[in-house]
Amino acid sequence: MSSVLVVALVSSLLHPTHPPLHPTHDPGRQDDFVRAAARYEVPPSLLLAVSYLESRWDANAGLPSASGGYGPMHLLGPVPAGEQEDRRGDDARPLAPAPAGVAGATLAEAARLTGLPPERLREDPVANIRGGAAVLAAYRAAAGGWYEAAARYGGSRAFADEVFEVLRTGAERVTDDGHPVRLAPNPKLAPPPPELPMRTEAAAAPTECPSTLACEWMPAAYARFGKKNYGNHDRVRGRERRIDYIVIHDTEGSYRGIPSMVGDPKYVSWHYSIRSRDGHVAQHVATRDIAWHAGNWDVNSRSIGIEHEAYLAKGPTWFTEAMYRSSARLVRYLADRYDIPLDRAHILGHDNVPGTNAKTLAGMHEDPGPFWDWERYFALLRSPLKAASGGGSVLIKPDYPRHAQTFTGCAKKKPCPARGYSTVWLRTEPRGDAPLVDDIGKGGPTSTYSVYDHSARASAGQRFAVAETRGDWTAIWYLGRKAWFYNPAAKPTAVRTGGPLVVPRRDRVPVYGRAYPERSAFPSGVGYQRHIALPYVLRTGQAYSLGLTVPGSYFAAGSFNPARHVLVRGRTRYHQIQLGHRVVFVKAKDVRVVR
Repeated sequence: MSSVLVVALVSSLLHPTHPPLHPTHDPGRQDDFVRAAARYEVPPSLLLAVSYLESRWDANAGLPSASGGYGPMHLLGPVPAGEQEDRRGDDARPLAPAPAGVAGATLAEAARLTGLPPERLREDPVANIRGGAAVLAAYRAAAGGWYEAAARYGGSRAFADEVFEVLRTGAERVTDDGHPVRLAPNPKLAPPPPELPMRTEAAAAPTECPSTLACEWMPAAYARFGKKNYGNHDRVRGRERRIDYIVIHDTEGSYRGIPSMVGDPKYVSWHYSIRSRDGHVAQHVATRDIAWHAGNWDVNSRSIGIEHEAYLAKGPTWFTEAMYRSSARLVRYLADRYDIPLDRAHILGHDNVPGTNAKTLAGMHEDPGPFWDWERYFALLRSPLKAASGGGSVLIKPDYPRHAQTFTGCAKKKPCPARGYSTVWLRTEPRGDAPLVDDIGKGGPTSTYSVYDHSARASAGQRFAVAETRGDWTAIWYLGRKAWFYNPAAKPTAVRTGGPLVVPRRDRVPVYGRAYPERSAFPSGVGYQRHIALPYVLRTGQAYSLGLTVPGSYFAAGSFNPARHVLVRGRTRYHQIQLGHRVVFVKAKDVRVVR
């Protein structure tokens, strides 16, 4: 790190641009940071910036993050012992033993330095902030500088660089204790020196990441096994594949299990993984190649998949700001490179990907789930969720931090903890005690409140056609029927917006889980892929939001040799629509576009 940058940092940190808030003037977490910083002689701005990246200054009710971090300072506990299988539910994928000296066991270090018991450091935000300050001060004494201390605290130099970015831009929000916290911006703080690239030493091959993002190459396996089988992705040579989507996943397991999973040719693959504690990125598959990540070959062949270290319902865990920011930087870079619009029609959750037929619908994945903050994510993508001109649609937009909902499935016989959610419940009638709407494709008799069942949920950023309004309730067209959600004017959960809609030209228009070409487009030697309708239909009088329009295509990749792959292009055009929580495709000739 350059001497000029060190001088600038020390000057800006030790002489902040705003005076510390006195506890009698503003009780709350802001003063907790000021007091802890003074006690351990840590610059308050640095303490705030580190905490913002780890937790956005929230305590999260003492629940652990996906990487096992607690409280505003994300103090990391020991790696759990006895973890023997992938949390996707695949018993055939044992995880490798945890490596010795896993970075970031800061909870034990904080307990040693402060004399406070670990349980108090986990559960008491004031103690947690004090513990984080003590660890940072100790790291600085050992390393000789605050930049190095931040890097060690977060686990990587990329984390320290992101700390500097937060110091430059500043931040402010109301935290989960109900009080405002503010870090004043310092735009004059010098950026990291350009001669220090952010690529990690592990990047033995060129990675596809923005220059401002740490990224290593951790290749997925591409190998034969058995007589005809191979895995775990498809190579594409001599042509650029069309990329329409970026699919957001969570790993349902710890980051340490990723090398053994993605390195096995008998398993599946994805393009990138992002670590929770510091936002570190690993790339596994070149973006020109097809990873096996979405459970739908049509979507696989036209998408890039990004896994985030997290568990959909464990705890529930929470996503760190560092991970959100790294993911957003990566997605902005990929969207610009492949001309992908930054909206929920193109940036999909894995839970938005449709099944290819009626048999596969019930088994489609549910991640990243209702705890993923889509509104925060799109703000970081610099494409905030907001209304457009018009009014025939609504954009789902609950106030995530304060949008408490009833969920089950996080623990046996207990409701999930009260916290923010990015979804709204959909009911058969405009009243709070009405039953949830059902999804005939789910396979079960009725919808439930489980975090694993999104049959009756609409998610932030999704756009739906308005069917009716009654007082504080709004009805949307959803899975072929009216579905009602609570949307009071005093605390709205959606905003009116415009955008193109499709309406059926006749009654009972079929919908599909993939956009495949007509039979005549298939050349000799490539098996025709039948158009298999899903168990839903569009009825006259209904309307659905239009996301994108694509020509039918099918990438025939049944060989280990990429030279034998065939891209089948058809003339049949499909509209992607928001039918329910998942998107589907409808043939353009069967509907009319209303703008």
